[in-house]
Amino acid sequence: MLKIGDKVDVLDDVLSGTIVAINGNMVTIETNEGFDLDFKANELVKIGSKSINQDAFKLASVNEILKEKTEKKRHNNTQKIKPKQRYQPKLEVDLHLHKLIDNERGMSNYDKLNLQLDTARQQLEFAIKKRIQKVVFIHGVGEGVLKMELETLFSRYDNIKYYDADYKKYGLGATEIYIYQNS
Repeated sequence: MLKIGDKVDVLDDVLSGTIVAINGNMVTIETNEGFDLDFKANELVKIGSKSINQDAFKLASVNEILKEKTEKKRHNNTQKIKPKQRYQPKLEVDLHLHKLIDNERGMSNYDKLNLQLDTARQQLEFAIKKRIQKVVFIHGVGEGVLKMELETLFSRYDNIKYYDADYKKYGLGATEIYIYQNS
C-alpha cells in the first residue's frame, strides 16, 4: 500500500519521486526535478520495497496485463480542454530563494543568483526534453538582475521565444517562454 512520503518509480516512464498526496486512486508525486505529477496507483512501484505494489499486479497473468494495456490504448478517453486553459502554461518554475533552499545564510549574492540560474537552466532543459511548450519562470520584481540574466540565458536558445507572463496572474515578476517544437 502506498502512502505519503514513499519513494516511487513510474512503471512506464523513466520518472521517480516522492508521494506528496493521495486522492482515491490518484497519486501525486513530486519528481526529483521538483514537478508535481499525477498517476494512478497501479502505475507506480515503491522503491526499496521487497514487494512490488500489490494493486498493480492483482491480475493473474502477463496476458491479462497486456490485454488491459491494449484496451486502454483503443479507448482513448481524452478530456476536453477549455480554450482558456489550452493556452495556460504547463509548467511554472518559482525561482524565489525560499522555494529553492531552506537556508540562504552564508550565501553571497553571486551564489544566490547562480543557484537561481542553474535551477532555471535545469528546468528549461527538462521542458525541452519533455516537449513542454510553455513555461513560466517566476523571478519576482526586485532590482531586475535575475530577469536580465534569465533573458541572457533564454537568448542562447534558438528555439525559444520569451516575453512577460500574464500580468493578471503574475504581475511584473514573471517571464513566460514558448519552446518551438521540431516535429
